[in-house]
Amino acid sequence: MSRPPTFVPPPCAQARPLRTARGPFAVLDAAPAGPVRGTALLLPGYTGSKEDFIALLEPLTGAGYRVVAVDGRGQYETSGPSDQESYARHELALDVLAQAEAVADGRPVHLLGHSLGGQIARAAVLEDPAPFRTLTLMSSGPAEVAPDQQRRIRMLGEALGAMDMGRVWEAMRALDPPEDAGDPLRGDRDDLRRRWLLHNPAQLLATGHQLRTEPDRVDELAALDPPLPVHVLSGERDDTWPVPVLDAMAGRLGARRTRIEDAEHSPNTDRPAETAAAVAAFWDDHPVDGPQDGPAGASRPAAQAVQKRD
Repeated sequence: MSRPPTFVPPPCAQARPLRTARGPFAVLDAAPAGPVRGTALLLPGYTGSKEDFIALLEPLTGAGYRVVAVDGRGQYETSGPSDQESYARHELALDVLAQAEAVADGRPVHLLGHSLGGQIARAAVLEDPAPFRTLTLMSSGPAEVAPDQQRRIRMLGEALGAMDMGRVWEAMRALDPPEDAGDPLRGDRDDLRRRWLLHNPAQLLATGHQLRTEPDRVDELAALDPPLPVHVLSGERDDTWPVPVLDAMAGRLGARRTRIEDAEHSPNTDRPAETAAAVAAFWDDHPVDGPQDGPAGASRPAAQAVQKRD
């Protein structure tokens, strides 16, 4: 489970509903003070939410980007149906296309997905690449998750079938390492519990099944014509998709590959400054047409990544 440092958005961000052709989605919409170099749409992972990107918002807006982090259908503050069919990968991809249309300013959007969000982002691009300028796959692999993670997701699904969300939360916390109990960022936090309780169980069951059975669609993504610039970013260690698997995927895609030092499956929360710098540097290399005028009085600082990059 991702653990953002806070659920309180920074001053640059507004928590609001994003109205789309497929209904409203809860978002954090962060805007730079100066000219807008582009707009980015950020998709969270399994059991996560828009707050997983909260530590990236200030550095990315400081680099000149409007950033919209989204709760997908059935995630946290975006409601969703109670049937699993509504969370089919195709349906979630259509949601992303509607979100991109709603945030677009007449120019293509930078798309970033973390973990499950990366596979949903990939599905949206394969459905229709036209709305997107780039795709960043953050800690998101080519196909199904590693065997240990498949077992954990299967166990969670069995628990969701037998217990309510509150009891499942208590069972999960009982499995936490003892050292987490005294850690204010990793213990039994009220904000994390509230997020968990607001997730729709049908969404968790459907997307958990997808993570265990996702087909390899890397060749489809690599075959797009014209090609879409792709960035594969991860920590140095990852138990959901092993780092060598992510390395190989990047090679098949001809993608930029970044490994963030001292980070694991969630570089966005483990090392947010370095992650934001790497993301902004990639976007800088693939600009959209001409900067938009934003509020006066701020200039864009250069993005400098502290990273290992191939």
